Amino acid sequence: MAIHIGLAGWGDQDRLYGPGIKAKDRLREYANHFPLVEVDSTFYAIQSKERFAKWTEETPETLHFIVKAYQGMTGHQRGPAAKDNDPAAMFGAFRESLEPVIEAGRLQAALFQYPPWFDCTRENVRILREARLRMEGIPCALEFRHQSWFAPEYREKTLAFMEAENWYHSVCDEPQAGVGSVPTVLRATHSEVTVVRFHGRHTAGWNQSSAPNWRDVRYLYRYSSEELREWAGMLRQLEEQSKQVCVIFNNNSGGDAADNAKEMMAMLRLLRPDGRDPQEPMEEPKPPPYEQLDLF
Repeated sequence: MAIHIGLAGWGDQDRLYGPGIKAKDRLREYANHFPLVEVDSTFYAIQSKERFAKWTEETPETLHFIVKAYQGMTGHQRGPAAKDNDPAAMFGAFRESLEPVIEAGRLQAALFQYPPWFDCTRENVRILREARLRMEGIPCALEFRHQSWFAPEYREKTLAFMEAENWYHSVCDEPQAGVGSVPTVLRATHSEVTVVRFHGRHTAGWNQSSAPNWRDVRYLYRYSSEELREWAGMLRQLEEQSKQVCVIFNNNSGGDAADNAKEMMAMLRLLRPDGRDPQEPMEEPKPPPYEQLDLF
């Protein structure tokens, strides 16, 4: 049994990197701090196989990946944007892109997060079955955003369906802000892995998708020590149900994800992959050595 903690993305985590760390070296440095990372760029565009090979080759074996499915595959694109989507082509390209990570044994899961309008209907159950078939042989996590999947009359059926179809459950901590948010359901649907994603609890900003900076507003939240302590106990509960619990902090807007993740690691007595204390202060860059001029 094990708990692994990481962040959604690595490029914007400025608190992890000293001033001398270049953008191309950030993932390698990130791997010193966390054993797990969520790749989110794949939601906006399927990345090349070569890029995944580069990420895999340049990082230690201790770093594992959760890769978010492309938005066309999960129905986030609607109207004209979705007109030319070819499911077979999208799923095929996505599967191919993951090959280097799979071959290295470092893919934790492909994450299928469905949109807030994807409700619990017969047609959407069919879509989920089809997606799982297209991803056969690859571990996949499923995350809902529509409350109906966990309504009292459907909750047990949803969990049983996920178990039968071999989905890892992506458990959420997010604001309870109407039908476009789901409750925290502490149930594993697979004995191997359960995913937990921390989205923050900024209720007022959760549904402001029409605002120009809605992504920044939605995930602007810093978990308190009390909230993290409560979750530490819940992660231990999930650890009893799955061999691995993969925890992703997605509250990135204010730069709080890394701090909260490190605090959670400390609470659970987890060390960094390099063996150091997760809350160890970053070393200040040393000034260049003083050169004594020979004046006489």
